[in-house]
Parts: sequence; C-alpha cells; structure tokens
Amino acid sequence: MADLSTFDPNSVGNPNNNIFGLPFTEEDAKLVILPIPWEVTVSYNGGTSRAPDHIFKASLQVDLFDPDYKDVWKHGFYMRTPDKKILMKSDYLRKEAELYINYISLGEALSKNKFMTKTLKEINQGSIFLNDWVYEQTTELLKKDKLVGLLGGDHSTPLGYFRAIADKYPEFGILQIDAHCDLRNAYEGFNYSHASIMYNALQEIPALSRLVQVGIRDYCEEEMDYISNSNFRVVTYFDKEIKTRLYEGQTWMHIADEIVSKLPQHVFISFDIDGLDPKLCPQTGTPVPGGFEMEQVFYLLKKLQESGRKIVGFDLNEVGVSNNEWDENVGARVLYKLCNLLTASHI
Repeated sequence: MADLSTFDPNSVGNPNNNIFGLPFTEEDAKLVILPIPWEVTVSYNGGTSRAPDHIFKASLQVDLFDPDYKDVWKHGFYMRTPDKKILMKSDYLRKEAELYINYISLGEALSKNKFMTKTLKEINQGSIFLNDWVYEQTTELLKKDKLVGLLGGDHSTPLGYFRAIADKYPEFGILQIDAHCDLRNAYEGFNYSHASIMYNALQEIPALSRLVQVGIRDYCEEEMDYISNSNFRVVTYFDKEIKTRLYEGQTWMHIADEIVSKLPQHVFISFDIDGLDPKLCPQTGTPVPGGFEMEQVFYLLKKLQESGRKIVGFDLNEVGVSNNEWDENVGARVLYKLCNLLTASHI
C-alpha cells in the first residue's frame, strides 16, 4: 500500500502525483482508470479523444472530501497514461470518417465509390481492433482483482469492457445515463458507432440481462421500436416523462427508487456526459437541451449503492474539451464520484 503518512488531502493537488493528485501507483491502487483516446465514429462535434488528458489536469482541482464516501480515496485510484498509438489510430480514422460521412450525407451511393467502400471497411476494422484492445486491457486488470473505470473518448469505447465484465459476472445490468438511446444498428454504416453501443452490447452479450436508460431525449423511430419489442430487456426513462412526473408532484426519490428496482444485482454504470443539462457539458459530442443536474444523477447513484446492489464497473464518455476547461472540470467531478461509488461497493 502507498505510504500516506506525509500526504495532505487538504492541500493543493500535486501534478507530480496521479489522478486527483493522489500518490498511488497502479500496483497500490484498488481502482484503475483506463483512458481510451478514441472518437472515430462521432457524428457531430469532435474533441473527446483528448478528454482524458484534460480531465487529468482538471482533477487536481477536485477536493478529496466527499461526505457520501468519506476516505474512500485512501483505497487508491490510479489513471494510466493514454496510449499514443490508440490516439494516432483514432486521429487517422477520424479524418477518414469525416470524408465518408460527408460523402453519404450528400446522398451518394456507396457502391459507386471504391475509395469510400474501402474507407468504411478500414473504419469498421479499426473499431474491431479497439474493442479487442479494450477487452484485453480490462480483462488483465480484472484478473488482478482491480476495479476498473473506463474514461473516453466517445461512447463506442466500452464494448470490450462489457465483454470482460460478462466473463466475470454471469448476469449483469447496465444503468445508462444518456441523452441518446444508442440503439441504432450500424449507424451511418459504422458497425461499432457511438450511436450503436447499446445495440451491440445487447446483440453480442447474453449476460447483459437488463438495460435501464435514464434521461433519454433524442432518439429515432427504429430505436423506439427496438425498446418496445425488447420484452422489457430495455427499460427506458425518457427525460420528458421524468420531467412530467416531477411537474405533477412525484418526488425524485420515488422515481429514483423505481429506476433502481428495475436493475439486477450486478450493475455497470455507463455515463455519457450528455445525459446532463448541456450547460454543464456544452462541448460534448452531441449536446441536447434538457437533461439532469449533476446532483440529480449523484442522488440516483447513491440510491443504487444503498440498495445493496453491487456496482461492477463504469465508463464515463463524451466529455468535450473547452477553452476555459469547464467541461473537463465537470467531467473530473463526475469521474471522482464514480470512483468513490465503485470502490465503496467493494469495501
């Protein structure tokens, strides 16, 4: 274990230490954050591939005292350095994807352009590579009895981690905080699009018994049909319906308890930052009006933890990069809460 005898948790974050200014090595830490600098299939604003580095910097401003999870940080949080090869691959394929998206947006037939056909194939192969890489990295950490938090990047990044979780837990559910359903089949031709992450998880991972989506407010008819035909494997709490219930007198406590009741014993938290009100995350990839205050989500997550369910992992994705570091500042605070929450579920 790390020697904390000379560490002052009340002092300014030391940039020579690791995430949140904590003096842990990967070996010492109970929880390891795996950054994924990847944003190949984003369909609107870019920048999320650089978010892990920016969140790391902003994390030094986060106070360690959390009244809900006092001293949980002492069990150790550590963030790996983002893999430059993954970032370079993302940058290259992202440029290819931009050309391809522009081409198909003009209504051009893919079959008439061999270059674009080859480009799409390369992007889909790159996504398979990324999924396998994430699976290998997270599996290795789980076998070492580490808790793992994944930090994107776009929301396509956690599929390999979901697979690793399925190896360890025969049944689990996902609590998805998001503005979007992410239930599209191969959106824009990308088999592993950020808009298809939950569709792919449900199709490929039988151990995923229930997906509970919260805050959804931007979706298509195809996704609505998928939810309706899922036999309640997908339970969606739309932002409009939540707000209506609140306006008509129901409490957030009542709704949060209901949401938690839909989840199985083992729960993975998949947090797309655009589930929050965009005033908190204006540079996220696809901002949508509406959404939650940060404390509303934290309350829901606290109710989840208090229910006795075990949180088995988390991802945090789609944090944008801003000139004034506002998005990164919010992202760092969400990340810290998720780290505390996951660790508290295992001590």
